[in-house]
Formats: sequence, C-alpha cells, structure tokens
Amino acid sequence: MSTIYEQIGGEPAMSAAVELFYRKVLSDEVIARFFEGVDMERQMGKQKAFLTMVTGGPNNYTGRNMRDAHAHLVKTGLSDVHFDHVVKHLGDTLLELGVPAELVAQVGAAAESMRADVLDR
Repeated sequence: MSTIYEQIGGEPAMSAAVELFYRKVLSDEVIARFFEGVDMERQMGKQKAFLTMVTGGPNNYTGRNMRDAHAHLVKTGLSDVHFDHVVKHLGDTLLELGVPAELVAQVGAAAESMRADVLDR
C-alpha cells in the first residue's frame, strides 16, 4: 500500500500544502505572534521535511524533537488553543488542495500524536 505522502501527491503536493498552510497560520491573529521574527523560508523547509516524514515520505527531517523545538514557545503561552488552530489550518489546507477526507484525518491524527510533546507535557 502506498504511503499518505504518495497518496497526496508527493513532493509537489507537500510544497504547495506547506506554503498554503503558512499563509493561513500567519493570517491567524491567535497564533501569528509565535512566528514573529522567524525565518519563514527556513521554517517552511523544516515543516515540509517533518510533514514528509510523518506521512511516510523520505525522512530528511533533521530538526530538533518537538518538545525541544517548542519549549521556548510554551514559556510564552503556547497552549491547546494554539495547537488546535494549527491542526485546523493543516486539515483545511489539505482539504482545499483536494486531499481526501480520510487522508486528512490520518494526517490530523499524526499531528495530534505530537500534542503532548509540543506542549511539553
């Protein structure tokens, strides 16, 4: 059986998804502040590598683990509310790009599995 990564269209689809996702994130006043001063090209590259890995594509993710990568944000108030917004934007992005709902749910479940680490619990 093919991976979620392959089913959604591989690298071109992942690139399109990450760009659209960050347009949504950066226009969301609830979570945009967490990206102030962030090199967004670098951030998009890390996000693309991470999403590629968690959807079964090539593992080129070399970033820190989720707990370490987000610890400084937790100290500034990152919470379930913010995590929920990010997951919603991810799902909305994939649906907007024509990814079938069942695959969107699987990606959402993968994101959800990171909640405790992202929020340092």
